[in-house]
Amino acid sequence: MSYKAHFAHADAIVAHLNGLVPTLGDPLLEAKYVGFITVAAVTVYELAIKEIFIEFAKKKHAAFGNFTEKFFERLNGRIKTKELRENIKSFGEKYVLRFDKQLEKEAKAYLKLHKRDIRSSYLNVITWRHDFAHAGKISATATFSEATLAYEEGKVVIHCLAQVMIR
Repeated sequence: MSYKAHFAHADAIVAHLNGLVPTLGDPLLEAKYVGFITVAAVTVYELAIKEIFIEFAKKKHAAFGNFTEKFFERLNGRIKTKELRENIKSFGEKYVLRFDKQLEKEAKAYLKLHKRDIRSSYLNVITWRHDFAHAGKISATATFSEATLAYEEGKVVIHCLAQVMIR
C-alpha cells in the first residue's frame, strides 16, 4: 500500500467538516473540532511514516522488513521532526542527511510561495493533538481552518521522508 493511502481517512474527515464547522457559530465547539482534526491528522501521519519505513526495509530484505514492522509497532505520537530524524538514523546517517536536505529545499520553496513554514505547521499539528488528547486542552489560538491548512502542509514533511527513504 502506498503511504499516501493513509491520508484518505483524515482527508475525508476534513472534507466533511469543512462544510459543517463554518456554520456552527460556536467558537468553543469549533476549537474542539480543531482537536478532533489534529488527532486524525497525527494518526495518519504515524501510519504513513510507519508504512514508509517498513516498505523501505522490506525492499532491503524480508527479515529486515519484519524487524522494522515490529520495531515501529508503537511509534505512537513520537514523530516530531527531531524524533523522526532519530528514527531515520536507524537506517543510516546518509538518509538523515538526505532528509534534512530535502526538507530544507521543500520548506524554502513553500515559504517563498505561500509565506508559511511547513516544519512549523507539522510541529503545530502534533502539539495541538498532544494538548487535546493528553491534557484535554483546546487550542486558544488555532482556528479550524488553520488546523486543516497545517495538516495539509505537514503532509509535505511526510512526502520528504518518502522521497529520501528509497533503495
